[in-house]
Amino acid sequence: MKIAFLACPDTLPGSPTRRPDAFEHDHQIAALREGLAGRAEVTDINWRAPLAELARFDLAILGTPWDYTRAKDEFLDRLDALETAGVAVCNPVAVVRWNADKLYLRELAERGAVSIPTLWPEAATCADILAAFDHFGCDRVVVKRRVGAGAIGQDSFSRTAPPPEGWRMDQPAMIQPFLPAIQSEGELSFIFVDGVLSHALVKQAVPGEYRIQSLYGGIEAELDPAPSDRAAAEGVMAMLPFTEPPLYARIDMVRLDDGRLAVIEAELIEPYLYPLQGPDFGAMLAEAVLKLCG
Repeated sequence: MKIAFLACPDTLPGSPTRRPDAFEHDHQIAALREGLAGRAEVTDINWRAPLAELARFDLAILGTPWDYTRAKDEFLDRLDALETAGVAVCNPVAVVRWNADKLYLRELAERGAVSIPTLWPEAATCADILAAFDHFGCDRVVVKRRVGAGAIGQDSFSRTAPPPEGWRMDQPAMIQPFLPAIQSEGELSFIFVDGVLSHALVKQAVPGEYRIQSLYGGIEAELDPAPSDRAAAEGVMAMLPFTEPPLYARIDMVRLDDGRLAVIEAELIEPYLYPLQGPDFGAMLAEAVLKLCG
């Protein structure tokens, strides 16, 4: 079996434009190869490679195509073309299409997921930020792109340090109150393979920062989650609107003031799955892949 691990110039080894956090690509593909132990061939390849070249694979895993957020429609079209050509895509394009716009979080909230209060402006302006302080009754907010990843383009403002006059996020956005737990406890991530929890970890920001990604100095530690926290993540998985669980999923959560975990994101497209914190992850993913294509 031939597996394409879809990537992009930001992550492919040897690329002159490779990002400093692209070591995540190396860890993730290594875990899959180790788990497969020679039972399948894994090749990392640009998702924009010619379709004829990609169509020779049996399965395309959305590994690290991190630039898709700048070309969402092109990316979805490519995944459609791969499925039409008979290549299994994981996660499937229907899952990706649902997950590509963070508006899916509103659907999860409607399904009963504990969520962070959110405003959904089509284009965030200074006036939207100022109104959000009163709407949420808070002194600090975070504004994110609805189509985005890795906290790129994200901003945080306070009443004492509001956005400058004329500031604007000229694309669909989401505004949320800043949750202090992100800096005290950190963000909890739960990694699922074929619907089963593989491992969990806590991601913490460096002092003075709130973004927990490695690009901003964030650090990770393996976590043995409390039963109630595990149940919260499994509850979000159960609310995903698909008949079959995705091959992989990362449920990111943060604690509210009342102690409950709220979902920040359900990452189903190209999340880093933290194989270094999950010693059994590579084997679990490999077995799920072989079952999928068997």
